[in-house]
Amino acid sequence: MNTGTKLNYQKELDRILNGLERRQEVPALLLHSCCAPCSSYVLEYLARYFRITIFYYNPNISPEEEYRKRVEEQKRLIREMPLEHPVHFVEGKYEPELFFELAKGLEEVPEGGERCFRCYELRLREAARAAKELRQDYFTTTLTISPLKNAAKLNEIGLAAGEEIGVPYLVSDFKKRNGYKRSVELSAEYGLYRQNYCGCIFSRREADARMARKTDE
Repeated sequence: MNTGTKLNYQKELDRILNGLERRQEVPALLLHSCCAPCSSYVLEYLARYFRITIFYYNPNISPEEEYRKRVEEQKRLIREMPLEHPVHFVEGKYEPELFFELAKGLEEVPEGGERCFRCYELRLREAARAAKELRQDYFTTTLTISPLKNAAKLNEIGLAAGEEIGVPYLVSDFKKRNGYKRSVELSAEYGLYRQNYCGCIFSRREADARMARKTDE
């Protein structure tokens, strides 16, 4: 597959999903999730094609109370959302020290830069390892649904991790076709907790600064 910058990830995903339908296959997919709101649309979209295991590995989230709150919301959504195939939940280790180690020297880099790219790699590599251990046919992440996340970089990292570890990475750009809009609608429908920052202390600092500027206007 061409992995150049001009690749249309949605069209590539369509091609894969259409092939599964033609062959009447329902493979196992490990879906790395950053939070329940982002996973809502992705679950609705992909559950007809795959037997999904949600893998919750997000050592970037701080404080731990926030992390635990997001875990419980993810579990609740899985329990309450009617889907074509059962969805399983696996929680990875909460290892904030790994995130802070990779962030050293990048504390002042704006959100969406190199610090985020390293965070993507940390989580996607662990997802690939989990997918291999759990004998999944594919793995992917909900992260591409966010308008604030770099879908091209996520796919680049995911493809590289999958090739190295030996599990196919399912390319995506879930924000396409109003995916992000649908996630907002589903979040409202299920009363999901929607956080106002990505998860790490650096993104929270930026979110707080934005709110302060709005208050001053």
